[in-house]
Amino acid sequence: MSTMKFCRECNNILYPKEEKDRRLLLFACRNCEHQEVSESKCVYRNEVAHAAGERTQVLQDVASDPTLPRTKTVRCAACGHGEAVFFQATARGEEGMTLFFVCCNLTCAHRWRE
Repeated sequence: MSTMKFCRECNNILYPKEEKDRRLLLFACRNCEHQEVSESKCVYRNEVAHAAGERTQVLQDVASDPTLPRTKTVRCAACGHGEAVFFQATARGEEGMTLFFVCCNLTCAHRWRE
């Protein structure tokens, strides 16, 4: 699938158009009468690729999120700080929910799970 299609008659952009009677997806020009049947049923596909660093940053930012619950009953094994944010999520490759902790010491941001 190409990203954009252009009219063979006037070189303007072709826009997706549904022909409900025949259940077809067409690409139609808005300037002239040119139409062509789509080769694919997909009009647009958005693929988002995340780098490993982006996912890690999300976990580090949760320490400053005021909407998440905090606890002072745990100690960070990395820096000894006595406050952590916690949340539940599914761990990769495991069934059920896992309790995750993130140290509230912004210079540490150590993560662990229970």
